[in-house]
Amino acid sequence: MSVDDSLPTLRRLADLAELLIPGVVVYVRYSPGPESDAGHPSTDHESGLEMPGVSVNPLNAPGWWSLPVEDWLARRICQYLHQQREGARPWVLTGKEVDFGPDNEPLLVDVEPIAWIADELVEEARDRYHSRLDAGRSTHED
Repeated sequence: MSVDDSLPTLRRLADLAELLIPGVVVYVRYSPGPESDAGHPSTDHESGLEMPGVSVNPLNAPGWWSLPVEDWLARRICQYLHQQREGARPWVLTGKEVDFGPDNEPLLVDVEPIAWIADELVEEARDRYHSRLDAGRSTHED
């Protein structure tokens, strides 16, 4: 059985929230999966340069976040939804941060896959993001 086949699947934002443990950072990545990513880092698409790790998006909420953690998770899951439309699948992982990419995203090595994110969790995140937050609002309206 492959690593990809043996990973559990998270189906609700509440399940994802249970993975958030103080002191341990977990991330989401959109890609074909852990096995496809093994052995080769991410590439900066604009320059063509190989980066020193795989690009990820941290899921842990910052200290200033006072809304429910599920709102933060919904926001983070929705940030790279366009990659899902391009054939990537979202999955949760941890690893060692070694640098950052062109969008200031962490780059990881020593990746440890945790779980797949199911389509129903993505849909719940999308619904929550658009119903509870001002999704897509410009920051330059002052």
